[in-house]
Amino acid sequence: MKFEGTERYYLSPELGEIVNISISMEKPLLLMGEAGTGKTRLAFEIGRAFGINMEEARCKSTFKGEELCYVYDTVLRLNDSRFGSGESGRNVNDIWDYLRFGPIGRAFLAEDRRVLLLDEIDKTDSDTQDNLLDVLEGGSFTIREINHKVAAQHMPIIIITSNAKRELSDPFLRRCFCHYIPFPGPEEISIIVRLHFPDIAEQLLEACLTEFYRLRDQGFEKPPATAELLDWIGAVRSSGGNGPGAGKAVRHIGTLLKRSGDLLKFKGINQKTQF
Repeated sequence: MKFEGTERYYLSPELGEIVNISISMEKPLLLMGEAGTGKTRLAFEIGRAFGINMEEARCKSTFKGEELCYVYDTVLRLNDSRFGSGESGRNVNDIWDYLRFGPIGRAFLAEDRRVLLLDEIDKTDSDTQDNLLDVLEGGSFTIREINHKVAAQHMPIIIITSNAKRELSDPFLRRCFCHYIPFPGPEEISIIVRLHFPDIAEQLLEACLTEFYRLRDQGFEKPPATAELLDWIGAVRSSGGNGPGAGKAVRHIGTLLKRSGDLLKFKGINQKTQF
C-alpha cells in the first residue's frame, strides 16, 4: 500500500516519503503548517486513492480524549428506565445500547481498515492530547463503565493536523511522525493549480500567481493560501473577463481575503470606518 498522490493532490517527494513510512509502520502522522496548505485534504485523498472509508474528528477546545473514543449516554438510559424506551429497540439492561462511539472507536471497531483524521488537534488542551497517547500508540481503549477493552481490528491510517495555534505536549509529539508542510513556491503551486484547472491559459496563470504572491507579502492577518488561490482562480474563470485584475482592482477579493481587517486594509479604509 503506497500513496503516490492523486490527480487532484500534488505530493512532494519529502511528504510522500513520510506519509508512506507512517502507513507502513502504523504510526500517527502529525502534519503542521499554515491553514490552506493541504493538510486535511491529504487524509481525504489517501482514503480516496485506496478506496477506504474515513473517520473524522474536527477538534474543538471542549473535546476530551475519551469522547473521541466513546460516550456513555447516562441521561438517555435514565430516561428509558423511568419512562420506557418505546419502539426504539433499546434494552435498558444492556449498557451497549447506550454507548455511542466516536471517530476513534468507529475506526477501531471497523472490520476494514480506515483513515482516521484528527483535524486541528492544537485546538484541544494538553490533557486531551495526553489522554490519546496510549490510545493512538497501542490501538486500544477501555470502556470504563464495564471495564471492556476495545482493540483495533485493523490499525487505521492516522492523520493528525495542526495549525500551530497552541503548542502540543512533548509526550504527544513523541508518539507521532511529524512533518511541516511549507507554503509552496511558484513552481509547486503552478503544478497544484494545473491539477485543478488543467486547461488554464499560461498568461492567466502567471497573472494570478503574480498577484497572489504580491498579496501574501502585504502582511495581512490571514494571508491567502492555496485553498483561497484555487477558489479565486475558479471565480475569475467562471465570471469571464481578461484577467484577475491587479493592485486595488483585484477582482473577487473576498475569495482571497476573509478577515474584515484584511479587507479594510486592502481597500485602504481606516479600521474605524463603518461599512
